Amino acid sequence: MNGPMQRRTTIKDVAEAAGVGVATVSRVLSGGSASAQTRERVLAAAARLDYHPSALGRNLRRQRTGGIGLLIPDITDAFYAKLTDGVLSCARSYGEPVTVGVTGDDPEREAELIGALIEQSMDRVIAVPSRDGETAGETWAPALRAGLNVVFADRRVRADVPSVVADDAAGVLTAMEYLIGLGHRKIAFLARHGQSRRVAAFTDALTSLGVPADRGLVVHARASRDSAYAAVAGLLQNRPDVTALLAGGNVLGEAAVLAARELDVRIPKDVSLIMFDDVPWAELCSPPLTVVARPAQDLGYRAAELALRQGRRPRTVALPTELVVRASCGPRSR
Repeated sequence: MNGPMQRRTTIKDVAEAAGVGVATVSRVLSGGSASAQTRERVLAAAARLDYHPSALGRNLRRQRTGGIGLLIPDITDAFYAKLTDGVLSCARSYGEPVTVGVTGDDPEREAELIGALIEQSMDRVIAVPSRDGETAGETWAPALRAGLNVVFADRRVRADVPSVVADDAAGVLTAMEYLIGLGHRKIAFLARHGQSRRVAAFTDALTSLGVPADRGLVVHARASRDSAYAAVAGLLQNRPDVTALLAGGNVLGEAAVLAARELDVRIPKDVSLIMFDDVPWAELCSPPLTVVARPAQDLGYRAAELALRQGRRPRTVALPTELVVRASCGPRSR
């Protein structure tokens, strides 16, 4: 009689045995960069545990599991919930299942989830990267070496990977034109860490419209309500000359509304406010918020289309934004 079936060794087991992260094991086994000492530890642990990766280094299409892996920063965020709904809608029409992972906008957590997707031999991955720029692009190198079909949504970090993004630069420019037309010159930008492209669009827009960019008026926060609240409260207290604020996302915008209320800063009489993303509560605020609306559901749907269609060359799809004017902006009063 055969004994009980043994559990198959996983990449997580190798990582624990080697004393490194899952992402490091993925990088070593897919031929990525690592120190000689780390590489030796990982390979020794893999040999000791008799680990046989299902996809790393072989990329055999017949071993692929099918389906789509979707990585987003926050499942409770209304914008990313809509983006997820777009992915699910498209995947449903193709009969493909979707597995959702939440990164928390944490690069380490993102790297762990990438390692897990490689281990599962996932066919296709749609991801909102935790950061933009070259460092974020390197995080995704193991997935590309393992042969995963990766598509980025909302943020673009590698030119060789298809991306579906909103035209944030045009959205920022339209918002700045509107505020400057109302007489505002001291305009602050509340940005999430990692929004380097949106920050560049903000400073470029001011310069093109003849308003000097003040680096002190670009304030960064982590992707949490507490961090955003502290950042905007500090800005409103330390820079009383600010008459308008652009929030780089709805979590940041929510923090701006709460901080202004706590500090008795009146919107729009004391400070005009524009927020990225038209989430349901924006229209229910008092006053209702003016927003740069981005097509979240379309972003998800189009990203899923790119992931599911074969033979497409890498390209960037840029979807338009829209300035939805409500009651949170007014003429400069000081």
